[in-house]
Amino acid sequence: MRHSQIAVIGAPLDLGAGRRGVDMGPSAIRVAHLDDRLAALGYEVHDLGNVEVDQAESRPIGRENARYLHEITATCRRLAKSVETALAKGQFPLVLGGDHSVAAGTVAGVAKHFRRSKERIGLIWIDAHADMNTPDTSPSGNVHGMPLASCIGTGPDELVKLSGFSPKVRPENVALVGIRDVDQLEKPHIKASGVRAFTMREIDERGLLHVMNEAIRIASDGTAGFHLSFDMDGVDPDEAPGVGTPVRGGITYREAHLALELVCDSRRMLSLEVVEVNPVLDVANRTAELAVELMLSAMGKRIL
Repeated sequence: MRHSQIAVIGAPLDLGAGRRGVDMGPSAIRVAHLDDRLAALGYEVHDLGNVEVDQAESRPIGRENARYLHEITATCRRLAKSVETALAKGQFPLVLGGDHSVAAGTVAGVAKHFRRSKERIGLIWIDAHADMNTPDTSPSGNVHGMPLASCIGTGPDELVKLSGFSPKVRPENVALVGIRDVDQLEKPHIKASGVRAFTMREIDERGLLHVMNEAIRIASDGTAGFHLSFDMDGVDPDEAPGVGTPVRGGITYREAHLALELVCDSRRMLSLEVVEVNPVLDVANRTAELAVELMLSAMGKRIL
């Protein structure tokens, strides 16, 4: 990788999700010895702890079509600053979620850092869901279904305006990989957005190797590199049971490793986040263990 130092940043946010428990995701991942296993690959690891997050019981829900949006925005603002600071120090940001709404903060921080040198970033988003709802289209009002829309400038205003500019990523530099559960009112947004969406059918037909190579090309075209946002529900629930919104028919264990190995081989990854590990719904910490394995593949671990 480009950096020999990794900044591990926990974002234990569960305000954007419909099921509680995902705030314990960073702890579960750390329990699986993330820091030590990264250090064994030769990295200097700086675990920066967790960004501050409001507790749901202490705050009002706010708008029903964008629940806890004010508190989520505050957390994302703090996360963006932590990510930007890590990059300025020459460290690789590795963010541990929390629900996927934290991605609005991570991407804002990465984009702002490279914006200072008049560069833009790309984005690869691996997920069972498109996360391109808006408050007007969301059937649940859960903000973890809106962060990708926010990154390309079409989500809730509070998240869109993070770090003072929008969009954080041009839609033509975004690849959405592995989707298989899309809300009805969300579909027109995806089709009109300019984001390249690879459904599970396309992965079945073309193979993950070809899909990931194209995704890397899209996210790298004219950019300084790309951020990788990996939702653990992108993996089939037989392999990753501890997620809040499991959908059958996801990418397999070996396909997930291949995707992360290809990302590493590209040498274009600027930052990484892994989200939606929910220990309350997990079995013997299997999903967190898999999350760590996948992060190690992304950071250079190989069979030989």
